[in-house]
Amino acid sequence: MSEKRAARLSPDERRAQLVAIGLDMLADRSLDELSTDDVARRAGISRGLLFHYFDSKRDFYRAVVQQECDDFVAATEPDPSLGPVPWLRSFIAGFVRYVLEHRKVYLALVRGAAGSHPAVEDIVDGTRATLARRVAEGQRRLGMPDSPRLAVAARAWTAFAEEAVTSWPRGGPEAPAELGAFLESSFISLLGALDRPCALPR
Repeated sequence: MSEKRAARLSPDERRAQLVAIGLDMLADRSLDELSTDDVARRAGISRGLLFHYFDSKRDFYRAVVQQECDDFVAATEPDPSLGPVPWLRSFIAGFVRYVLEHRKVYLALVRGAAGSHPAVEDIVDGTRATLARRVAEGQRRLGMPDSPRLAVAARAWTAFAEEAVTSWPRGGPEAPAELGAFLESSFISLLGALDRPCALPR
């Protein structure tokens, strides 16, 4: 069967289309399994034309991962005019909503092998660092005391939140709210006790 002729698109539109196709395909394959031949075929263009928009396969991979990470960062950015508690809840709700709605691609890129892929590791690390800075900002907005442990705790909570959202049982419209409350509680417990660590009695 012959491929459908590609619609005429501007360079920016074509590049965005190819990245969107790549993201869609990552829902069921790893980054290394993402074939530029298949991407071009879905777009109705030649593989050679794909490389008119991207310098190399690595460049294409980076564009795909950068788009996903940019979308994730944007979805978790609260309105800066919000008060401390609404700000934190907006951040957590955006985190939960985005991961639940993009779970397969999120797992493939941020949690999966792509996260340590040499072509995109810096992009994923940068995204995690941005989220950790927002966690630290939330801690400060709530008036919790600063601590030299804050940076480490912020990264730790982010990793905890990733695991909780991706592993939380899915079912029922109340699940996102329950998950949000769970993450809020863990935030207060972890980020609110940095200067008064407790240990089990001996």
